[in-house]
Amino acid sequence: MSGLRLLLLADTHVPARARALPRQVWDEVGRADVVIHAGDWVTPPLLEELEGRARRLVAVHGNNDGPELRSRLPEVARAELGGMAWGVVHETGARTRRGERMRAAYPDLDVLVFGHSHIPWDTEHDGLRLLNPGSPTDRRREPHCTYMTATVEDRTITAVDLHRLPRAGALP
Repeated sequence: MSGLRLLLLADTHVPARARALPRQVWDEVGRADVVIHAGDWVTPPLLEELEGRARRLVAVHGNNDGPELRSRLPEVARAELGGMAWGVVHETGARTRRGERMRAAYPDLDVLVFGHSHIPWDTEHDGLRLLNPGSPTDRRREPHCTYMTATVEDRTITAVDLHRLPRAGALP
């Protein structure tokens, strides 16, 4: 596959919800040109491991991240990826009018990756693509744990895929 390959993660909650990321996710880290993480790491070791294994990491802290992670990661991250303006945040508030609110808050972005809800999301509003990969370790009320991959070519997202994971590795 040509183009820039992205791995989108959020709400990993390691080690609170799982001992580690599933092997399938680590395999995707190895294939990705850029790993995006939209917060709720919980403790620094996963951040350090991703920093060591990812070619490039764009990441933010979430509401469950303590002082050390907050001192190392921003609340909002921005990156130019494949000629597009990407942003990453943890929380976007209620789903009602999310697209409208996020377009107003981030008028310069083409894509906004977010987390917090553990609910996968892929919509577009007024030229802003909104993506939430769900959680690879804590499905909450969703049927599956999830993450996303995306491909960008020529200033266009050519693919976004939601990947479902088995519950293996999750703590009871």
